[in-house]
Amino acid sequence: MKKLVIIPTYNEKENVTDIIRAIFDLNQGFHILIIDDNSPDGTAAIVKSLIIDQPQELFLLERSGKLGLGTAYILGFEWGLEKGYDFLFEMDADFSHDPKDLDRLYQACINGGADVAIGSRYVKGGQLENWPFSRKLISKSGALYSRLITWMPVMDPTAGFICYSRRVLSILNLSSISFVGYAFQIEMKFAAWRLGFKITEVPITFRDRKFGASKMSKGIIQEGIVGVLSMQLQYLFGDYLTRMKR
Repeated sequence: MKKLVIIPTYNEKENVTDIIRAIFDLNQGFHILIIDDNSPDGTAAIVKSLIIDQPQELFLLERSGKLGLGTAYILGFEWGLEKGYDFLFEMDADFSHDPKDLDRLYQACINGGADVAIGSRYVKGGQLENWPFSRKLISKSGALYSRLITWMPVMDPTAGFICYSRRVLSILNLSSISFVGYAFQIEMKFAAWRLGFKITEVPITFRDRKFGASKMSKGIIQEGIVGVLSMQLQYLFGDYLTRMKR
């Protein structure tokens, strides 16, 4: 089975080498696609220097600027599908997600029967480390709000550490995903769930980044609040499922 880890980056020079090496050091057949949004700190140049040693396992797509997390992942999904990958992973560059958990997500799909495996902070066994109270409050409130509005049986709907099977991404109409920030993660899970795919949550420990700056903003949070309500209304009163199928 071909496995691709997709990592969007913007100003991650302190982390990108270490995260790439940590994934390859697992020796579990993961390939890596970095999607860089023209980082002014030279992140892309660092990745290019590493590709020289592993041109068949490490890849880079460069974009013209900050175009949004959601569009980066969609670009990565489309690229991965075209290249024939069977499982595609979302992952942060900053070690908030432990590379050792990649195989746990994979096993939940390949042996556990899941179509989507979520690295979850809010199921039994999941944890948050080194987060300030204010950020915990925003995250947990967002998760609760999303569940209440959408009725989705996912404890961590905003999670960004995920394994998708090829089947999900081949059927899901990625061009109809309308959000680029906070709400993107929710909409991907919502669409997969409404289309009948099996979603499993795997407990993880989520750690705050040591280097670099968080990409969270007020605009991203606002998109999440409005977006969740919009998704549910479209499902209840519109043609949401029809649009979400290829």
